[in-house]
Formats: sequence, C-alpha cells, structure tokens
Amino acid sequence: MPGLLRGVARTAVVAGTATAVSNRVSRRQAGRWAQQDTQQAPAQPAYQAPPPQAAPADDMSSKISQLKELGELKSQGVLTDAEFEAQKARLLAS
Repeated sequence: MPGLLRGVARTAVVAGTATAVSNRVSRRQAGRWAQQDTQQAPAQPAYQAPPPQAAPADDMSSKISQLKELGELKSQGVLTDAEFEAQKARLLAS
C-alpha cells in the first residue's frame, strides 16, 4: 500500500507541475504575440492631407481659401493645433 500511495503522489506532483509550466509558457507566448502585433501595426496619421489640386491662375487666392478651410477644420475640432500648424506650414511653403 505505501508503494501505491507514493506512486499516486508522484504522479499528482508531476501532473501538477506539468500543468503549471504549460500554463506559464502559454501566457508568456501570448504576451509575446501581443507585443509583436503592437510593434508591427503601422501607425496611421490622424489626418491625411487632401491630394494636391490643379493650381488656378491666381495662386494666392487658392492658398487663402485653403487656409480658410484649414481654419474651419481646426475650429470644428477635426484638426489639432499641431496638425493645423503642420498643414499651414506645408501650404505656405509650396
């Protein structure tokens, strides 16, 4: 009887240890996959500039109207201050 009890106890310890190790390995692997997914996901800009349009005869009036549109987008909360300044600088540099 003591030999049988010892065998059952040993089996329980081995099975318990194997289960604990397996669970820990699964959690670590899931964490690594989640970390890889966040690193591989490309960052998407909050606002993407519209494609350039054909320049009309009066370039200055075009820039003014585009600046007004940018101002409206900023006042509506579509653009942040930083995005507004970046787009304004890009527009004035062209």
